[in-house]
Amino acid sequence: MSVQPGTLDPLDFPDPLEAIKYVMEQKGLTVKDLEPMIGRSNRVYEVLSHKRSLTLKMIWRLHKGLGIPAEGLIKQPQERQSA
Repeated sequence: MSVQPGTLDPLDFPDPLEAIKYVMEQKGLTVKDLEPMIGRSNRVYEVLSHKRSLTLKMIWRLHKGLGIPAEGLIKQPQERQSA
């Protein structure tokens, strides 16, 4: 499933992973749907939990597959705040 590139403004998301999660939620996508763009499900989970960084190849595939602007995916993920 893909959307038109440029449908999301990279400034709308403080974190590239939030952009991915947002698109997943909006399109009803699962981890399995991200496997062609990121890799096996364990790698998808590692990326979504901030345990693994996005590679350039992943960024390009996510941009093409989900329509997330590459500029938004290149941003440095924000560190999680500990309570």
